[in-house]
Amino acid sequence: MPQKQKSRSWSELKQAGNECFKTGQYGDATNVYSQAIKELEKSGTKSPEDLSILYSNRAASYLKDGNCGECVKDCNMSLELSQFNVKSLLRRAAAYEALERYRLAYVDYKTALQIDCNIVAAHDGTNRMTKALTEADGLSWREKLPPIPTVPLSVREKLAQKTTAGAAQPNQTLQQNGTAQTKKPAPSEKNLRKAQAMKEEGNNLVKKGDHRRAIEKYSQSIKHNPTEITTYTNRALCYLSVKQFRDAVRDCDEALMMDSGNVKALYRRAQAHKELKDVKACVDDLNTLLKVEPKNSAALKLLEDVEQK
Repeated sequence: MPQKQKSRSWSELKQAGNECFKTGQYGDATNVYSQAIKELEKSGTKSPEDLSILYSNRAASYLKDGNCGECVKDCNMSLELSQFNVKSLLRRAAAYEALERYRLAYVDYKTALQIDCNIVAAHDGTNRMTKALTEADGLSWREKLPPIPTVPLSVREKLAQKTTAGAAQPNQTLQQNGTAQTKKPAPSEKNLRKAQAMKEEGNNLVKKGDHRRAIEKYSQSIKHNPTEITTYTNRALCYLSVKQFRDAVRDCDEALMMDSGNVKALYRRAQAHKELKDVKACVDDLNTLLKVEPKNSAALKLLEDVEQK
């Protein structure tokens, strides 16, 4: 009689699922992850984090196969077991986006950005959702959003460290579908305090008209906290004053990655584009700004000046 084949452990099944995923066999990956979930639950091992990872991995397979409804269900399970799991938030956001549930997608993308402000997929997703919701609901679209959860600082620090290590194998493929491209962890309380002090010094120097020294202070502030939008827009103002227009554009780009409707960033980038003789980019920024604030007098005047020339 043939020897009975030994059943595989949940960790072996997980690895097999990862291999299927890497080779594009998403249906097979889903089946193997399902077996791994059953084995882990059957083992009686209390490991919510491992189970959360398995659900998140299976969600990635469902997403790749276009089964967005099942992807959302698995992400919900994963997040119940491990709240603020970045990969599950991003996978669920991508599924919601595909299902045209833009408000829910926006909330998940913004929650992910609280954990790590450098997640490119979350910035891109937030910008897409902002555009889609503005077109659907007009300027009052934010009033119709569900509440965005606040991620505690302790959770941000812990999870930001994990995003670099990566808990699940289907990461590289999913970078196009909503997985983190991480650069820096969220700032600590100590760094936040240092950043605020440097920013205030910069603000005082601006009031005195010393824009070059203000740039130095804002740059130090950004090193301690790269997540503060107003520091970028303040430094952009200083760059405009000292005629470093390309640097001003770069700072406004950074600010707009975090908030695509930021009026100061749009206006200052438009000013920089005007000085760089890029009339189309200048007009585009002003038109975007006027969708957010239709009666913004400075933007209307600058648009009139540019169009006349």
